[in-house]
Amino acid sequence: MVNILFFAGVKESTGVERLEIEYVNQTIADLKTYLQDRYPTLSLDGVMVAINEEFAFDEDVISDHDTVAFIPPVSGG
Repeated sequence: MVNILFFAGVKESTGVERLEIEYVNQTIADLKTYLQDRYPTLSLDGVMVAINEEFAFDEDVISDHDTVAFIPPVSGG
């Protein structure tokens, strides 16, 4: 199982704070596609992704028991 965390606007788009799904040996790019199919209003443009609290890239592979976080850009001033 993979634990997926959503923050800020991503959480608002999905309507959930976390998911637990069976999604191992897939890439971050694959997971993004899966999530965008599941949540049609979800936009992941500019969203940072972390696996186990380390920033990840689209080609990184997700392993069993990983925690994947989707962190949208923060604005402020």
